[in-house]
Amino acid sequence: MRKLKHHEQKLMKKVNFFDWKSEADHRESRVIHRYHLQEREDYHQYNKICGLVTALISKVKQLPMDDPFRIKVTEQLLEKLHNMGIIDTRENIQSAEKVSVSAFCRRRLGVVMHRLKFAETMKEAVTFIEQGHIRIGPEVVTDPAFLVTRPMEDHITWQDTSSIKKKILKYKDKLDDYDMQN
Repeated sequence: MRKLKHHEQKLMKKVNFFDWKSEADHRESRVIHRYHLQEREDYHQYNKICGLVTALISKVKQLPMDDPFRIKVTEQLLEKLHNMGIIDTRENIQSAEKVSVSAFCRRRLGVVMHRLKFAETMKEAVTFIEQGHIRIGPEVVTDPAFLVTRPMEDHITWQDTSSIKKKILKYKDKLDDYDMQN
């Protein structure tokens, strides 16, 4: 084996081979790959939120069933999670207990765009978002980690100056002569 150069020796001092981070959490890597998360930190943030929701539910369940505070907090939590699109129904707290990281990932703008057929793949959707082709209402969104709520979902459209929008309109034979000049 050759002798290590000075910069290689300095790098080796910083690496601990005994406590190497293993890929023991396969769920994490599957979710990151499936939902095309660019940052591993996003997964950890969603996981932390899921833990907080679960902890809140367990604390609320310890209160008596007829307690007005329990009823109020449960309704608020279920309403918030339903409006965000994390759970399907507001009927029972059991659906909120099973909140997962994937539920938050499914509400990311790239995944919602893919589901609404704005893009064929999630990677393509993320590229469109980063290039500034997408707007939600009047605002242009360039962050693929943007969480889309249920009411926002109806307002996702192409940016007016987007070349992709022009190609779609041209393909559908709906491109106006005024639009072709701009």
